[in-house]
Parts: sequence; C-alpha cells; structure tokens
Amino acid sequence: MSKQGSGNNLQQEKVLLNPFEVSDDQILEKVYITHFHCVEKYDVGSLYIVASNVIIHSTEIADLIIENGQHIDQLREETGPLISFPRLPALKRIACQMICTARGEQYAHQTTMLILEQLRDYSWDAKAVITLAAFALEYGKFWQLAPIPRDKLGKSLAELNALQSIMENIQHLANFNTLVKKVLQVVQCIADWKKLITAQYNIKDVPSLSDTLHEIPVLAYWTITTLVTCASHIDFMGDKGYRYDLSKFDYKLDFILKNFKDHQDKCNTQIGRIQDYSSRKDIINAIQTDKEIEIVKFLEALIIPSDSQDSKPIVYNGLTGAQVGIGEFRNKYVLLFISGLDNIDHETQLLKSIDEKLKEDPKELEGYRKEDFRILWIPIVSVWDEEQKKRLENVTKVGWYVVKEFNFQTGIDLIKEVFSYKGNPIIMLISPEGKVENPDAKQIISTWGIDGFPFRTSDHTRLTQQWNWFWTEIINLSPTIRQLIKRDCYIFIYGGTNTKWIQDFTVALEKLKKNKTLNLEETTIESYPLGREIPKIVPRFWITIDNLLASRKLMRKGSDVEDSTTREIQRLLLLKQDPHGWAILSKGSHVKLLGQGEAMLRTVTDFEVWKEKLHQEVSFDVAFKDYYEKCKVKSVPHKCEHREFANYPTDILAHIPCPNKCGHEMEVASVKYKCCHGRETSDIA
Repeated sequence: MSKQGSGNNLQQEKVLLNPFEVSDDQILEKVYITHFHCVEKYDVGSLYIVASNVIIHSTEIADLIIENGQHIDQLREETGPLISFPRLPALKRIACQMICTARGEQYAHQTTMLILEQLRDYSWDAKAVITLAAFALEYGKFWQLAPIPRDKLGKSLAELNALQSIMENIQHLANFNTLVKKVLQVVQCIADWKKLITAQYNIKDVPSLSDTLHEIPVLAYWTITTLVTCASHIDFMGDKGYRYDLSKFDYKLDFILKNFKDHQDKCNTQIGRIQDYSSRKDIINAIQTDKEIEIVKFLEALIIPSDSQDSKPIVYNGLTGAQVGIGEFRNKYVLLFISGLDNIDHETQLLKSIDEKLKEDPKELEGYRKEDFRILWIPIVSVWDEEQKKRLENVTKVGWYVVKEFNFQTGIDLIKEVFSYKGNPIIMLISPEGKVENPDAKQIISTWGIDGFPFRTSDHTRLTQQWNWFWTEIINLSPTIRQLIKRDCYIFIYGGTNTKWIQDFTVALEKLKKNKTLNLEETTIESYPLGREIPKIVPRFWITIDNLLASRKLMRKGSDVEDSTTREIQRLLLLKQDPHGWAILSKGSHVKLLGQGEAMLRTVTDFEVWKEKLHQEVSFDVAFKDYYEKCKVKSVPHKCEHREFANYPTDILAHIPCPNKCGHEMEVASVKYKCCHGRETSDIA
C-alpha cells in the first residue's frame, strides 16, 4: 500500500463516527436526513414472518449446541406452508455490505448510514425488517450447516465455515446468540409500533404516540447497527482467538428498548381507555334486548371501572348508609340525578318530595308501579378533598341511592358527552331496558311533582294538554283569565252553591295574598271565583263540560283505556257536587290541584302553620298540596263519590275511577254511578 493510500485511510478513520461516543439526539439528526416520505409500499409483515422464522430457528440450533456442549445430529423439522413476499433485489446487496463490514463500531455506523440511504423511501419499520431479513440470509446459512451434514458437500461447507471448531468458543456463541434474540425483540417492538400508528389514533387522544415518533428513528438506527455488527462477526465465531465484546450493544439495546416500551405501554393504556370508552358508549346508546340485566349493564358501563376492584365507587342508601350492589336496580326504572354539590337545594327538595310520594298510595299510576322506581344520585366534583367529602355527607341524608366519591373519569366523560352534562343538575329517567326515556325529567318534576309520574317525556305533553279543554272554555267565558295565565302566577279558580263557603274562601285568599312570607318568596297569588263578572255563565260552563264528557266517550266508544283528559273532566264534574264548594289551584296554565271546599279553605286559613316549608326550597304548590292532603283526611270524611247522568244513551257508560284514590272503580248501575270499594253507603237514586 502506498503512503498516499495509507494517509487517505488514516484520514478516513479520523472522520468516521463512533455511535457510542455521541448522544442519541446527534444520532437522530444524522439519521433523519436519510429519510424521505414513504414512497415505497412493501409487504413488511410477510417479510418479517419469514426473516423472524429464520432467526428463531437459528438461535434454537445455537441454544441446543450451547446446552449439549457438542455438535448435534441433523434436526428434524416439520415444514409448514411457505410464506411468499415480494422479492427485494437490494436484500442480497445489503447482506453483502453487512458481512463485509470491517470490525469496529465506526465501520458499523458507516454501513448503517449506507443502508439507510438505500432504504430512504421506505418506512422505519420496513428499514428495520429489510435489514433483519438481510442478516437472516447470512445467519440462516451459517446455522443450517451446524447440525453436521452427513453428505460430503455439507461436511465440506461446514469445514469452510469453521463450524468444526465452534465448540472451542462456546461463551462467545452464547453472548452472540443472546444479542441476536434481543435484536429480534426490538424489531418485533417496531412492528407493534407500526400497528399503533396505522390504527390512525389522534395524537390528542394518545399523546404518548408523539414520544414514539421521536424515538423510532433512533431505535431503527441501533437495530440496524447491531445487525451490521453481528453480521460482520459471523465468520469469526469459529476463530479460536476471537474475543469481541458485544456487551455494549446489549446495554444500549436494553436502554433504548426500555424507554421505547415505556412509551408503548403508555400508548396501549391510552388506547385501551379509548376502546373502553367506545365500548361503554355503545352499551349506553345500544337498544338492549336482555331485560333482566340491561339497566345493570347501563349503570356498570357508566360508573364501574374495569381495571381495578379497589377503585370501584360505592353505591349506598343515603338514609341508612348501607352499601348496595348494582343489582339493586335490576328491572327498575331509575331517576338518575347528576349534579355537583353547589346550588342543588331545589333539586334535592324536589327529589325528596318525589321519594316520599313514591312510597304513598296508590302504588300504581298510568300503568306503572311506584315500587319499580329508584332514585340514584351521581355527584360530580373536580377533586374529592376532605371539604367535598364532608359536604357530601351533609347532603346525603336522603332516602335514595348515592354513588359515593365518584371519580371514574371515563364515566364522567361519558356523562358530559352522551348526556350533555355541563355542570347544571339533570334528572334522567332510565327504563329497565337501559333506554333514556327522558333526558331531563327535572322540568316535569318541577312543574307537576308526583302528578308527572312516571316522568316520561310524553307525560309533560300529556299533562300540559289534558287541561286545554278547561282553559279553552273558561277563557271564552272570561278573558280576564288569559292575562293571569300569561303572568304565570298562582291562580285559585273556585265556585259552588254554598254562598257562605265562597265568601269565607274569598276572604281567606285576600288575607293570604297580603302575607309577608309570600312577598319575601316572590310568590304571586291571584283569585277568580267562577262567574265573577257574569253569574249566568256558570251553568253554561257546566253544561259545556257535561257535553264535552259525552262527546269524548262517544269518540272512544269500544275502548277499554280511558285517557287522562276524560278522567280529569270526570273528576271536575264529581268535585262540583261537593256541598261546600270546589277550588282549582293552577300555576299559569298548569293545573296543580283539584280540591274539595272544606279542606281547601282550611289549607288557605292555616297558612301560618305550613309556611315554614317555603323556606326549605319547597314550592308553594307542593307545600300547599301536602297540607291539603292532611286537612282532607282530618276534616273531610272519606266518603264514596257518586254521579248521576241524565238523558245519556247507555252505550256511552263506562267505569269511572273513584276520585278519592281508593284504587277501585265505580260500578255502573243503569245511569247511576256508585262506589264499589266495599264501604257501607246508601245508594243514591
């Protein structure tokens, strides 16, 4: 060699980079300039299967030799179907470059950069797998000869590859074999990473993917560098004096693989949450068919984490403090109350009232059983610190169920997305089939109370419209009522044949209007005795209502189901017969109560007795009705109602329920109705 050539080589050695002497950030800078957009599409998966099979079988042969301490006979293997993959002309060229690389990390780096340049148009996983396949091409040939062939050609080839003396360097063989296995793990890790990337998850949802995108070029570089080093040392494994330390590659791969797997595990965790969220959302939105467990599945999807038994929220009875399982709600309707802990006095008072009414008679209304209804509260706060826990304890002295210290983030996200929860309290009605029958029953509960039972969306429409007939007729008779309805104030409409009762009730109402408590609560009350302007409209009004009932029965001839409007007309006509008088309490156009004269007068007169309830976030109509029911029991005998119809054709006759809510219907006797619930009463002819 000439001096000039020798000088050039020395100069070349000076500029070669040793990858162990620079940082991974510097490696990244050098590697990334070799990478272009993935123009070449290649079946990386098939090539990986073939290459990894070669590597796995080769390392198994090496393991057997290391374990037995001697050469082994020809192995018998069952051959499976061959996997085809597009032929890659560069594969042999890359293998040749790898096997011909001189010893030393700097030369391995140089060859690595040449390989990356050749594979510039391939994806990072393709670069690693193609290099693995090039290594497998040489490594597989070497170990194919290790089980000593019996034919002369095989024995001669084994001799040329120095396999006869490989047992003299068994420790180096073990180290080499361990490193090859580790490289295969790294390539597998890169292949798994590619699956995550191609799944097209949003970086915002899987932020750890961003970390892997920065690390994958460095991981691919060290994979290729290690494979180049291993390939360049295959020919020396049978050399007695060969002692090359591969441990630095072991340490490096361990380090970068651990970091990459940490990010990969985070990605899988984040993706798992996305998949868990999606599956739970599907359950909540799905049309369920299994009636026995649908509501349970619905609630489990909403509030029960699947990853840890210890982090499951506790559902307990707010009144007794006893813990209950989700199975408590099987086959039940659930009023799902979702709120924070601030400004919920109104909602809790509403639910307290509903909870009490659900336990009262009658047990069945509108074809629904009250005992099939449960109230479940999910309180949502940002952090469950000691202050919030104490506030929860102070609030939860209630008769319904509460999810204690709910902090299941997936459930909270579902509530916000699926139920559009933005911090304001909502009360949803969920059926036993897990369907949302009313996305927010708070409106119907606030407006109608227990009269809104069973709180479906359709019930609000039913209750709003079932009194249209009344307002239509009364407004036609007295335009004054229209203005009162527009003001959305409380209206007492009353009448009867007992002049004294009407005078007493009018005086009591005037006194009630001036009460300071109502002024403080900003509650406005107006009164309207029927026929105040024109007394002669009273009989006209009742004749119209009588005719309306007859026409509705003719329209529904043959139907066994009586609609709510018809029932309210019947109740009003029956109430008209009260010897004292009758009164209707309404909030705007929403009729709250049809009341008997004596109990209504007592309730208005005794306002000072029950007015404290108004300071407990109870609305005027709810407090009024509660006290009215007590007065009705004490002062008004629970007698059987009756009504006699004159000159009506018998084919319009139908069973009428007793308005005193005894749970029975009134039987038909010609054109005379009398209660049949078993009390001793005289027939009214």
